[in-house]
Amino acid sequence: MTAPVVEVWWAGVDQARDEFERDLDEVERGRLAAYVRDVDKARFLLGVTIVRRALARRLSLPAANILLDRTCPECGKPHGKVRASGGVELSVTHSGDLVGVAFADRPVGLDVERIDPAVDVDAVARIALTADEVRDLSRYDGIAKLSAFTTYWTRKEAVVKATGEGLRGDLRAAAPRGIQLLELDAGPDHRAALAVTSAEPPVVHIHDATHLLS
Repeated sequence: MTAPVVEVWWAGVDQARDEFERDLDEVERGRLAAYVRDVDKARFLLGVTIVRRALARRLSLPAANILLDRTCPECGKPHGKVRASGGVELSVTHSGDLVGVAFADRPVGLDVERIDPAVDVDAVARIALTADEVRDLSRYDGIAKLSAFTTYWTRKEAVVKATGEGLRGDLRAAAPRGIQLLELDAGPDHRAALAVTSAEPPVVHIHDATHLLS
């Protein structure tokens, strides 16, 4: 089988600009307005803009003309995972200073997490990690333990995004067969992982979104 090709675009939250709002649709403008904190507005706006501009480049269309669907499969409201037409699968993630979007031709999950000293690692590990992972985590202390936990968490989030389960899935379960899982370099303050539904390891192209956003 042919190895899947995955494009991953990264941007810093400080790259968000008010002018990006002009390409949003009515649903996206409503969601943007609902955020209270400026940093959350910036993350959402950047994620939408990267999705629209990357797809616009592929399809030779204006970014505002890209049709995106956020319909929740359970309630029908527009707060579900964003989907695009044309057989393109995508996954949006943001945490701390980073916003990322992955594109592929099959289900894909991308997750980034800032290493957060406020996280109660032991408490979360008991409900989110396997017994083997908890034992491995016990080998670490301090920031090394927090970093290791964050790595585990991003892997799990990426997998449940790729499978479509989201956080409703069993985070303590091992990654299912048919999922390729990779760690990505997101700098010293963040951890990131990519999961792709494939029997073959993906070919991953990492892009700086700066020129998309200029």
